[in-house]
Amino acid sequence: MKKYVLEIFCLLTFIFISQFSFSNNFNDNRGDERKMKKLFLCSYFAGVKDTFKDFMNDDTKEKKVLFIPTANIDEETKFLVDEAKEVFKNLGMEVEYLEISKLDEKTIKNKIEKANYLYVGGGNTFYLLQELKRKHLIDFIKNRVNSGMVYIGESAGAIITSKDIEYNDLMDDKTIAKDLKEYSGLNLVDFYIVPHLNEFPFEESSKQTVEKYKNKLNIIVINNSQAIIVKDDKFEIK
Repeated sequence: MKKYVLEIFCLLTFIFISQFSFSNNFNDNRGDERKMKKLFLCSYFAGVKDTFKDFMNDDTKEKKVLFIPTANIDEETKFLVDEAKEVFKNLGMEVEYLEISKLDEKTIKNKIEKANYLYVGGGNTFYLLQELKRKHLIDFIKNRVNSGMVYIGESAGAIITSKDIEYNDLMDDKTIAKDLKEYSGLNLVDFYIVPHLNEFPFEESSKQTVEKYKNKLNIIVINNSQAIIVKDDKFEIK
């Protein structure tokens, strides 16, 4: 009888340990998945909406995206903000605007801390970087992306993911950002994006940028119909 009880006890102990180990491994794997660095970088968001839908695995309904339009300071290109907003809405996503030049640092960080998806739009890259630095958001955003927040960058929003953005001075006027003293970016990727290749009105400036830096930097060029998809330290152009 004692031998029988001992065998039952050993069996139950084995089952408990096995289930505990499986549970821990499962939770660990889920943690790894949450922490995967994921970025969707493009020149023109409305031009790659189907690629973005695939990137999201068609799972966009009722997702909320924090939308930073700060770089778009030119009235003639304000329509791009509306187009990007429409893409999200047509996919069933909720859009919350976050104009970082008009809000205090604490409010901005609280919103980004809660966000699962962050969109940073196009415009003047240097002005965008200036405002991000003014609110001490560079390291904060980088840490959030490395912790699993999905980053969606269009044009200027894509360029700032590089280690440094000074190479972009042929495509953007850096004198607009009068308070910007240095040009270090988010440093989320190990390449330097040149968007709008052969696209109006950047036909010449994009080519000149590539020619100037092709032997100095790891340049990746995309047109308005392409996107760079980053997952951890790997990327592909689609």
